[in-house]
Amino acid sequence: MADDNTNNNEPGTNEPDNEDQLHGLDNNSEPLSPQEADTTDYGLLSGQRVQPIDLQQEMRESYLAYALSVIVERALPDVRDGMKPVHRRVIYAMYDGGYRPDRGYNKCSRVVGDVMGKYHPHGDAAIYDTLVRMAQPWSMRYLLVDGQGNFGSPGDDPAAAMRYTECRMAPLAMEMVRDIDKDTVDFQPNYDGKTQEPVVLPSRFPNLLVNGSSGIAVGMATNIPPHNMREVADGVHWALEHPDASREELLDALIARIKGPDFPTGATILGHKGIEQAYRTGRGLITMRAVVNTEEIRGRMCLVVTELPYQVNPDRLVVSIREAVRDGKISGIADMRDETSGRTGQRLVLVLKRDAVPKVVLNNLYKHTQLQQTFGANMLALVDGVPRTLSLDAFIKHWVDHQLDVVERRTRYLKREAEERDHILQGYLKALDMIDEVIALIRRSPTVEAARAGLMDLLDVDEVQADAILAMQLRRLAALERQKILDEHEELQRKIADYNDILASKERQRTIVGDELDEIVEKYGDERRTRILPYSGEVNMEDLIAEENVVVTVTHGGYIKRTKVDEYRAQHRGGKGIKGARLREDDVVDHFFLTSTHNWLLFFTNKGRVYRLKAYEVPEGGRDAKGQHVANLLQLEPGESIQQVLSIHDYDEAQYLVLATRSGKVKKTRLAEYDSPRQGGLIAIRLREIEGATTTDDEGNEVPVTDELIGAALCNADDNIIVVSEKGMSVRFSADDETLRPMGRQTAGVQAMKFKGAPGEDLLLSMDVVPGDSDSDLLVVTSEGYAKRTALSEYRLQGRNGYGVKAINMVEGRGDLVGAVVVNDSDQIMAIMKSGKVIRSDVAEINRTGRNTQGVTLAKPDAGDHIISIARNEETDEDDSAESEAAGDAAASVAPTDGLATDGAVAAGAVVADADATASDAAGTSQDADNVA
Repeated sequence: MADDNTNNNEPGTNEPDNEDQLHGLDNNSEPLSPQEADTTDYGLLSGQRVQPIDLQQEMRESYLAYALSVIVERALPDVRDGMKPVHRRVIYAMYDGGYRPDRGYNKCSRVVGDVMGKYHPHGDAAIYDTLVRMAQPWSMRYLLVDGQGNFGSPGDDPAAAMRYTECRMAPLAMEMVRDIDKDTVDFQPNYDGKTQEPVVLPSRFPNLLVNGSSGIAVGMATNIPPHNMREVADGVHWALEHPDASREELLDALIARIKGPDFPTGATILGHKGIEQAYRTGRGLITMRAVVNTEEIRGRMCLVVTELPYQVNPDRLVVSIREAVRDGKISGIADMRDETSGRTGQRLVLVLKRDAVPKVVLNNLYKHTQLQQTFGANMLALVDGVPRTLSLDAFIKHWVDHQLDVVERRTRYLKREAEERDHILQGYLKALDMIDEVIALIRRSPTVEAARAGLMDLLDVDEVQADAILAMQLRRLAALERQKILDEHEELQRKIADYNDILASKERQRTIVGDELDEIVEKYGDERRTRILPYSGEVNMEDLIAEENVVVTVTHGGYIKRTKVDEYRAQHRGGKGIKGARLREDDVVDHFFLTSTHNWLLFFTNKGRVYRLKAYEVPEGGRDAKGQHVANLLQLEPGESIQQVLSIHDYDEAQYLVLATRSGKVKKTRLAEYDSPRQGGLIAIRLREIEGATTTDDEGNEVPVTDELIGAALCNADDNIIVVSEKGMSVRFSADDETLRPMGRQTAGVQAMKFKGAPGEDLLLSMDVVPGDSDSDLLVVTSEGYAKRTALSEYRLQGRNGYGVKAINMVEGRGDLVGAVVVNDSDQIMAIMKSGKVIRSDVAEINRTGRNTQGVTLAKPDAGDHIISIARNEETDEDDSAESEAAGDAAASVAPTDGLATDGAVAAGAVVADADATASDAAGTSQDADNVA
């Protein structure tokens, strides 16, 4: 048989003898690089210097190769150790080069040079930036590099040049490479093939979740937030203890234990929705907010920012706040000081103006600056070299699988070492048992080879054991040394048995992973820095507006404005009043009431629709400003006009909303059903054509009359409703569910009263809601200027859908009714004429009379003129001068019903105060204005 070393190549061939020669290797030379070893002829050696290549194909293949290189080799972390190649190479180069925590610091330039020369063939700037980031406590939740020198600041200050700074591995970084020398991970050739680098680090703690990662590849990016080590370890333990749990069970358990990201800069996270979405789907928006405290410093209220959201640059934040104040986006800030230092930590002081509301200023800061920032979680990582978007359970599962593989490989390595050592010890024991024969054999052997062969035959040992016996020192022949060999042999046998048990038991492997992780957490774990607040944290516009009382004015022509209540100064009795609005010709004020800027305003139109605005959305104007047309605020349809305005704090303010129409229909619906954000309004009540009623259009044709909404009021079940028709009939009935059952929002309602005569001859004029025990009066006015006031107690309760009783004795020549309102003695009544004139009169001047009477003269319209509507006003101005009358024009109001809550009550009394009013009464007018949020 031919010798193993015989060259079997055919004569005349130039084939290399072995693989080493194939790669140009011999015993005295370094290995060739892949480029040097590549002997492929690309056409250049044979004289063909130009090769035809399809441009599109070349671009496609080149860009694809570039994209794959960036994705796999540059930008994305491995799910097992949470590191990109550059991070992995920096950590391993520091470990391999001896820059360890138990040794002194070394220049960063030395580390960068080692990384660039051995493992990372890219620019030194990228390597140094990576090194710097791993040493910055505001960038890394748990530091992997221990830096000494200037490593920059959270602001715009960069790190010093690498020749000035020093570094070494942080103690925690040693856990990333622990047991790397025990065959726990695979190694691969470096870029020039002259050394080896690890494919992945052992990573004995879940670094990807603990420290997070961010990177931008080609066509994809990753942004994984950091987490608290103790919480992640708690989740890992649950996964280790429940290996058979389903994916949903594991995910739910992890979400219950890992509360959310834990950023190195602290701050707060608003809400759990974005966190859970990121954990379940791999993508989610997490809202971060700075920690801001309100302090009084030198007699001035200040906002002090002590913690910033993750990755927010404080220097640029200061610039953005200054620009926002300059541009008018943020008001109320008088001065700003950055008191941040190494001793106090982050501290940005915003000195407020004396009249500023801290909460309002703060909410504006959250809205317009990076004090509130969104972290877009994109949980993308490499799994087996392929980028995948992972849920939280996948991160834990892949890391646990990696650790089980590390433990198994380490155990196999340790078992192999123990078996090799025990194999030698067994040879020692055989030699000691025949020590005299062994010594004699060695003494008479002419050469080492002869002695080796003799020992193999004498003791029945292999070559390795024979070499060990030959190398054994003479002192090992002592009796005590023999006992040590026996003890070591027994200990190795016990260890080998234990290693076999570990390899055979997955449960023991999981226990080892958990125990070793507990040791790391015990040493390096800390408390959570980022607090998670239980609410959504979305900044509503309402949070940016100070809550204060305002007067809202709506004119007959559709102009609306809000005015601060303190612009209407109190006056003594007999004063001339002040002008409440600059009106267009023939325009009068229809609605004038006090409300809060945070209240809802409900606008009911003649076409049965309801729109809503917040009071702060109404344009603010001075006391004598005209205001803005309501069509600019509400999406009104052609021919649609406002019939009633209600002010409510929320939709729990009353049980029901009552609506009435021209045809006599009435409907009671739960107020909460009108809570909708639709900008185009809601159908408040279904309107139909009035059966049998016709009118003439512009072309002289008779067309059906469509019903219209004429009133709206808040109502509770123990209230009464009173309706009055144009012919002077009235019905008062209970608002309880038996008489008037609640109906849906898009219904037409039921009949409140019947009308005598032909269809359309008599129609409903007004509707009011009054308490059951009310001592108020019902005041009615005819188109020819006659008015009558009667106590409500004279209007007995009746059933719904009747003809009712007379509210006034109608006489020919006095016209039909044009208005009916519930009033008190202290009220004023204002009659608005077709010509635009307004007559204001105290209700007390109209004597209370019986129900079936004709009334007294309120006003005397000129020939061809008549009263078209009336309005109630709470002003008590007794001055009849022209200026007082002009003020009355501005302040005329259609009063909201008595069923309105306090915030919705008419407050024209805030305009002119009675001289006899007590100080507490005067203060009560603007009580809510002082309760600014």
